[in-house]
Amino acid sequence: MPDQSDKLRCTMACWAMALLAGALAVILLVLLGGMSWPGAIFTGALLAAVLGGILMMVLCTPLPTPEEAKANLDAAKPPGSASGSASSAAAGAGSAAVASAAPAAVAAPPQPEPVAEPAPEPAPKTAPEPDPEPVAAVAPVAEPVAAPAPASAPAAPATDSPGTKPTLLTEAREGGADNLKEIKGVGPKLEGMLNEMGVYHFDQVASWTAAEVAWVDDNLKGFKGRVSRDGWVDQAKILAAGGETDFSKKVGDGGVY
Repeated sequence: MPDQSDKLRCTMACWAMALLAGALAVILLVLLGGMSWPGAIFTGALLAAVLGGILMMVLCTPLPTPEEAKANLDAAKPPGSASGSASSAAAGAGSAAVASAAPAAVAAPPQPEPVAEPAPEPAPKTAPEPDPEPVAAVAPVAEPVAAPAPASAPAAPATDSPGTKPTLLTEAREGGADNLKEIKGVGPKLEGMLNEMGVYHFDQVASWTAAEVAWVDDNLKGFKGRVSRDGWVDQAKILAAGGETDFSKKVGDGGVY
């Protein structure tokens, strides 16, 4: 009776824990999982049933005593195991006796005596080779001298710059050079280049012909074509006559350079 009562109390405790876990699962599924009540109750009942069965198998199944376990182990052994162990022990003893009767060590077979190798026969002496007969020296053949190439015709002189070089001065006339920067398109750098070429005055630029304009256009390094493109001759004619242009007024007022 005490064993039955203990088993009953264990079963009730297991199912109580399983039901508590199922109820907790229902509440969590409804509140946190957003599941409907019928679905949550079904899931909680299924969880309680599985958990209750597992708890009963683990906690409420009685364990065998040591005597019962030993008896079960003896009963599980095959009947021929004892005789097999005895025969193996006898065989081991017999092999040990045979091993003791055998000689401790076997004498190594005698090694054969080394045979002396015959000395190699000396190589036969070869007769000395006769000296080669002298070869008559061959007279060197004179190489034909190539005929000199005809002198090339002198290169044609390089063509000069297009147009005609205008009359240039070595220095400015009395009274000083004109302010060539009043011509639109002539900056400080171009003015210095024109002075180096020998152009200092407006009347020089105003007197240039079309051929002279072409020559100056070609010789303005870095500024080719500025004379004809900016109309220097027409501006210089006005400035040489004492007139003013809109650009020269700006230069005079200091609004350009």
